[in-house]
Amino acid sequence: MVNTKRKFSGLALAALLVVPFAGAPADDLQANKKRGRVYFKMVCTVCHIQTAVKTIPPSSRSMAEWRSYFDANQHDTTGKTEPTVSYYTSQEYRTSIQDQNKAAKKFLKLSEEQIFADVREFAISGAKDSDTPASCN
Repeated sequence: MVNTKRKFSGLALAALLVVPFAGAPADDLQANKKRGRVYFKMVCTVCHIQTAVKTIPPSSRSMAEWRSYFDANQHDTTGKTEPTVSYYTSQEYRTSIQDQNKAAKKFLKLSEEQIFADVREFAISGAKDSDTPASCN
């Protein structure tokens, strides 16, 4: 009986230690704005130049506008391109352009949630009303 209790206590302790780390929500990601900057400039800007024939720098919107944009996850309502922002940080998209885009290839192993958080952080921190407005150059 003593061995059973020890075995159970050990399993219970192990479960308590593992469960909090098992499925950390995307909100707990540490956004890396430097990585977001590289991705935004080398992936997002290149695509915007090719499809929209214009750049959309972080300084074109306020911090609140960028937050709303990423929270809504709505990229294109015209139907000309993919409708969600998250598609452009997805594994599927990065895989599709990896032969033409070094940043997409470099960041291919990162999760979709991580790249999304990184790009979001860069856009917000580079907004026109931030301390460091950013361009696409």
